[in-house]
Amino acid sequence: MAVTRLIISDFIISFMWVWSGVLYKMFVHQVLGLGHEVEGEVLKCALSIANMFFFAFLGKLTKGGTYNPLTVLSNAISGDFSRFLFTVGARIPAQVIGSITGVRLIMDTFPEIGHGPRLNVDIHRGALTEGLLTFMIVIISLGLARNIPGSFFMKTWISSVSKLTLHILGSDLTGGCMNPASVMGWAYAQGNHISKEHILVYWLAPVEATLLAVWTFRLLVRPVKDVKAEKSE
Repeated sequence: MAVTRLIISDFIISFMWVWSGVLYKMFVHQVLGLGHEVEGEVLKCALSIANMFFFAFLGKLTKGGTYNPLTVLSNAISGDFSRFLFTVGARIPAQVIGSITGVRLIMDTFPEIGHGPRLNVDIHRGALTEGLLTFMIVIISLGLARNIPGSFFMKTWISSVSKLTLHILGSDLTGGCMNPASVMGWAYAQGNHISKEHILVYWLAPVEATLLAVWTFRLLVRPVKDVKAEKSE
């Protein structure tokens, strides 16, 4: 029952995530009439952080539901093999299907709405960009989970600001996505989901960066229980 609930939560939250990004941008640009001037960009940043807080709360409410395959993958790598299989075989597909369903409904409801992230550099630079951004956010997430295990607000605040900063840094190059499921939704709607650039830049590079980040963190940072054992001695 808990397993089924988690899969359904991933689907629904992924569906909501792609919609939320469209809705708050429509609110800023179409409802308030703000363009790309400073006021509009500041408001979008504030709404983006508030949005991430909302989805972090949903994750806590659903006991682990999330919209990003890289989040569950980084946790699965640290767990046992059955958990890894469950993540790759059930949770990530649920997130992808949720994103695809959400984008298809967006395109049907608002045909004039954008096209999702675009690759504005060559494939190799794009893969390097997405890889570096993903590596950084996974390292930050692992560090927060280790050093601030119980503080929901502080962890979410640091994580949200970090994600927003990295997104802005990569937005002109690849879209600064760091979320293969969300990109897959837009790519599938346009028929580009099996293209070389989509697979290499938005799937392969982030997944490899996630693996590298987890292994690097394990190598450089000792487990908390080892540190506690040293202090007790």
